[in-house]
Amino acid sequence: MKALKLLFGYSLMATLLVSCYADVIIEDEFIEESAFNTDQVLQAYDLWYVDINQTRGGGEVPFLQRAFTVTFNNGVFYANNNIVGIGKTGNGLGIDVGFYETLRGIVEIDHDVDGNWLLEVYALNGNTLELYDASMDTSYFLKGYQRNNFDYDQVFYDNINYFIQEYDAWEKVYTSETGVLNDFDEENFLQFLPALFRSSIDPQGTGLANLQWDYEGDYEVYDIAGDDSLKALTLDYDFLGDDYFELYVINDSTIELYHPDSETVYEFKGRGYQQYLKSGKGSMEKKRVKSSNPSMQVERRRKK
Repeated sequence: MKALKLLFGYSLMATLLVSCYADVIIEDEFIEESAFNTDQVLQAYDLWYVDINQTRGGGEVPFLQRAFTVTFNNGVFYANNNIVGIGKTGNGLGIDVGFYETLRGIVEIDHDVDGNWLLEVYALNGNTLELYDASMDTSYFLKGYQRNNFDYDQVFYDNINYFIQEYDAWEKVYTSETGVLNDFDEENFLQFLPALFRSSIDPQGTGLANLQWDYEGDYEVYDIAGDDSLKALTLDYDFLGDDYFELYVINDSTIELYHPDSETVYEFKGRGYQQYLKSGKGSMEKKRVKSSNPSMQVERRRKK
């Protein structure tokens, strides 16, 4: 069990920020038990990215399991529960999901859906916090960023599996004129579920409720060694084998699939956005889990 203390060495800058809280420099040697300074540290960064793969323990804090980022802002607790819209929703902070107040080395969060939680707060270095739930012996690790230096684009690539599942379907909206004819040209819709993908040759513009899924099979997303802004996607078609694509994020509603074998570029638009709000069915279904994509040793072949 951890001691109920906040491990912080800090110095308050003489100049207050426009946002009305003091900038805080966090070290790791001094024990500070002030509730006021606990709040100052939590507000030192606009966004705290929840590094779900670093979580330790067998318990679960539901709202942290759900969130990509959280924010502590003058007693209001915000979260970005979706990749889609991140950087825009709530001026980058996400949605208001509850309230918080600080005790000595502890933050008490009253979440709109998940109720009241007491979490111990520890500083690991200048921009990394540990939030510890003593009742479940479980720790979450958060990395702090200001909005102007947070790499929103990289979040899409780091969490690509969640992103492609946030739409009910992806509709093909563009096929390049260059490229060799191939069987994938016929596919107009894709759907990504946690365990499989579906595809449809229904005409473009077909309503989601009227889509007929003609095929379903396995898919895999791969990291590319040495290239953080590229993912590889394989779709397992019985009649094609593993069809291989380079996967690019254009924006929060558009992806590009480049088919190296035919040198064809496809663009797909997301349809049926599934927003994970602070309440409702979606928020209860979507949880992040520890995961890592397999790695592939290939070079980017898409010519810009």
